[in-house]
Amino acid sequence: MSRLRLMEDLEADDPILSVVNLIDVFLVIIAALLLAVANSAVNPFGNESVTVIKNPGKENMEIIVKDGQKLDRYKASGEIGEGQGAKAGVAYRLKDGSMVYVPEAGGGG
Repeated sequence: MSRLRLMEDLEADDPILSVVNLIDVFLVIIAALLLAVANSAVNPFGNESVTVIKNPGKENMEIIVKDGQKLDRYKASGEIGEGQGAKAGVAYRLKDGSMVYVPEAGGGG
């Protein structure tokens, strides 16, 4: 009987069993991370259109646009935009939140 009890004690102290348990825990963690990446909005395999703005309003602002499988990156240069044009009218925000555009007289497009 003492031999059986000694064998049971050796199996209970086996370090390989704890390593196997750690591997099982890591497999569960990896599966959870894969599911999180698959459900992410910026998943490279998804077909949705997504726009991400990093550091908005700062000098190192970056806009990332994902349209299906196409991924475009736009980086801010820190310069103020300029161009040619003329005032075409005025836009007003009403109390209910809607916008009204009033074109200027003689400002044909």
